[in-house]
Amino acid sequence: MELAAPGLGASGNGVRTAAARSSAPGPGASLHAYDIGVLVVYFVFVVGVGVWSSFRASRGTIGGYFLAGRSMTWWPIGASLMSSNVGSGLFIGLAGTGAAGGLAVGGFEWNATWLLLALGWVFVPVYIAAGVVTMPQYLQKRFGGQRIQVYMSVLSLILYIFTKISTDIFSGALFIQMALGWNLYLSTVALLVVTAVYTIAGGLTAVIYTDALQTVIMVGGALVLMFLGFKEVGWYPGLEQRYQQAIPNVTVPNTTCHLPRPDAFHMLRDPVSGDIPWPGLIFGLTVLATWCWCTDQVIVQRSLSAKSLSHAKGGSVLGGYLKILPMFFIVMPGMISRALYPDEVGCVDPDVCQRVCGARVGCSNIAYPKLVIALMPIGLRGLMIAVIMAALMSSLTSIFNSSSTLFAIDVWQRFRKKATEQELMVVGRVFVVFLVVISILWIPIIQSSNSGQLFDYIQSITSYLAPPVTALFLLAIFCKRITEPLARLTWWTRNHPRYELEKEAHEDTPGTSEMEMPPGVHPAGGGGTQNPSQGPEQHGAPRRSCGKLLWGWFCGLSGVREPALSPAEKAALELKLTSIEEEPLWRRVCDVNAVLLLAINVFLWGYFA
Repeated sequence: MELAAPGLGASGNGVRTAAARSSAPGPGASLHAYDIGVLVVYFVFVVGVGVWSSFRASRGTIGGYFLAGRSMTWWPIGASLMSSNVGSGLFIGLAGTGAAGGLAVGGFEWNATWLLLALGWVFVPVYIAAGVVTMPQYLQKRFGGQRIQVYMSVLSLILYIFTKISTDIFSGALFIQMALGWNLYLSTVALLVVTAVYTIAGGLTAVIYTDALQTVIMVGGALVLMFLGFKEVGWYPGLEQRYQQAIPNVTVPNTTCHLPRPDAFHMLRDPVSGDIPWPGLIFGLTVLATWCWCTDQVIVQRSLSAKSLSHAKGGSVLGGYLKILPMFFIVMPGMISRALYPDEVGCVDPDVCQRVCGARVGCSNIAYPKLVIALMPIGLRGLMIAVIMAALMSSLTSIFNSSSTLFAIDVWQRFRKKATEQELMVVGRVFVVFLVVISILWIPIIQSSNSGQLFDYIQSITSYLAPPVTALFLLAIFCKRITEPLARLTWWTRNHPRYELEKEAHEDTPGTSEMEMPPGVHPAGGGGTQNPSQGPEQHGAPRRSCGKLLWGWFCGLSGVREPALSPAEKAALELKLTSIEEEPLWRRVCDVNAVLLLAINVFLWGYFA
């Protein structure tokens, strides 16, 4: 979720003069051989996990490619929920806003805990019972008609391209240029290409497993920097004292903008004069967070890949625990950076800020990279660069995969009703290539913009669009009287008998079934209807060349014909995929952990209120 990116509004394009290189992180900082070695090991691990999961994945069916065969367990789901959301924009934006205003922005992260549990306990059971792959598909089944499905898909794709992708690319590029001095364009293109390769090849399985690896790297590296930072300032009491004294030497006459906020260490701030008023933080943010965590395809798709509802709930609980951490390893390090380097991170004079970071509106967004370059020893500095790259790559792969899902299922299949499963596989992969090209073309625009007004505008647009989407899904989930279908499409009817489902599954019709599940939405080995002219090799046909075999594997076109399912097998499979039954033991384990997580969350809110 890009809700935590308000700090991006105070950043520039990272272009600085030579005079500032000695005082701010940037091209003047060179990497040691140990740091380069750490980066090489990181990329080897990421590519290795991506290739391994690509071979492990069932990539030739809709369910295998877009939903990981619905075979994921709770721990990679929870890790992927974390890393899909914590992009490079979150590291730069959260730390920058923490440096500028204090702890309150951490409420964006702690609020997510409540909505993650709502996802696992309220929304996902309805989505699973409805048997859908995408969120626009659910709205089409719930309200009827075709236009709402296409409209929501196109709206989501536009938001992904011009908010999430652009925010992450900008933040990652800012860090790369400021911390390393690498060529901004070429380094970002290289990262995009690497992420696209294993996203296209392995689908959601590769994305989730690489996300799990990225989460370990992000959390481990960020915790190391957090401890080094706290040690430098004298732990939390020292941070409280030194942050309030973090005043730059050059100030603007007759203003107080150089003074740290007196309520910097309070979460709940004055509803009128506070920079983040507590009613907005609690109630207004919840509306936006509901859109992000409970109805956004990027997040929900991970939960839909779970092998059972209990695993989906377990993933939500683990994600909730992980979302508690950014307050401590992103927001507070941002404040530490201002306490240690007030003249750079806390600059207020436009001319000084222009020299430091290239932006006259302030330099709070250099807080995190400044801390990395200044405090991290040789070797660990390379680890932290890997952390930011991991954040960038994990969020981009998640967006790429979910965007291709939306386009293939909700847009392409709507206009190509007889599209075969293999056609949808190729279309989904080609759309990822299209997104990469758009992202590359977007880089010069991001470079040339001053980014302050650009990202403020993006956040305001998101704030306008999210509330009506949230309202629409809440009505769909909880209000039975809006439209005529009620069977397993609302919270109140999710456990209704599946007579209609059984009847539809027994109708041996080609293509998409009446329940709107595309062919192949099933675990690996489940088969699916295919066009005999496109996939399998006929007996006696000439052997394909190595190049064609490699291309077929890359696109999930193995050339092996899956056996067609009988009507009885289809019925049994669809009943299994839409089951929300849980084993009593694991249901209780999930419930106990959810209560414990909420208790920790409430305690933290109260302690820092």
